[in-house]
Amino acid sequence: MIIRTLVALALAALAASACTTASAAQLPTYIGIRIHYSHFDQTKIEVPMGVPITFTLVNDDPIDHEWLIGDEAFHARHRTGTEAVHGDRPNEISLPAFSMKTTTLTFDKPGPLTFVCHFPQHEAYGMVGVVIVKP
Repeated sequence: MIIRTLVALALAALAASACTTASAAQLPTYIGIRIHYSHFDQTKIEVPMGVPITFTLVNDDPIDHEWLIGDEAFHARHRTGTEAVHGDRPNEISLPAFSMKTTTLTFDKPGPLTFVCHFPQHEAYGMVGVVIVKP
């Protein structure tokens, strides 16, 4: 009886992990975001928590843009900042005109994070999107 119970528990755990893996496998781990006419072509993206996500950012515009992702406090700091170019931070990407860059992020908490271009008037013009991190 104890062996049957242990086998049943092991099979249930295996089935549950298979469901979790299948669900996480449905979410992307490589995401392309194109900037065209000062807009992101994707504004709502779902990603799995704890999995490295590679973003390929393509700026098709003849002007510079940026892709900054974080929570509201992060964006509040950047709205008033004066940093013209972002360097070696994977969540702060500067995109010169007609350029492409790749960055990889692993999100450790579930919930929404916003990505924005904070160049003057770009956020007001609509250069905003959200990444929803799923557990």
